[in-house]
Amino acid sequence: MPSPILYIHGLNSSPASLKASQLVQAMARLGLAEQLRVPALHHHPRQALAQLEAAIAELGTPLLVGSSLGGYYATHLAERHGLKALLINPVVNPHRLFDGFLGPQTNHYSGETWQLTLDHVEALAALEVPAPKDPQRYQVWLQTADETLDYRQAERFYRACALRIQAGGDHGFQGFTERLPALFCFAGVDTALYQGIDFSAP
Repeated sequence: MPSPILYIHGLNSSPASLKASQLVQAMARLGLAEQLRVPALHHHPRQALAQLEAAIAELGTPLLVGSSLGGYYATHLAERHGLKALLINPVVNPHRLFDGFLGPQTNHYSGETWQLTLDHVEALAALEVPAPKDPQRYQVWLQTADETLDYRQAERFYRACALRIQAGGDHGFQGFTERLPALFCFAGVDTALYQGIDFSAP
């Protein structure tokens, strides 16, 4: 039985983001739609973590798939619960990156506006964990042309994990659909279900 999948989007993102939508479509195509959760996360880390903890309680032992800030959340939760995690251009220690960025924010998908405060930053800092050491439980997918984050920070932090570093790309991670078979393999999905499927085809 494959692991259910919990997809964790990034800051100012949503279940309507490209990767989330592509994963939803692919899981439906495999007849596994019920095995996937893509919560619309609250902008405040404490409330987002409560949502994610509830999803883990529902799913049991999901594979965590975290993008950007979602990768930071996924790392915290994987260490806390002993779960597997696949991280896509994850941010490392986001609480150290927000100098000069406090103030109004807008969700790119919902249009919601909100205030990034010191309380957000302190809540993020409280989630910091040591660098993971278990390459069996982690895959970290990085693209070197990420315009938002320096991929080398994640390369250093996750150096003991299974790293997949691809030249070029961007923060959104180009070619995600082509890598879906690797994601499904990591989740323990039977290869017969997805072998030969071109997930990039409409």
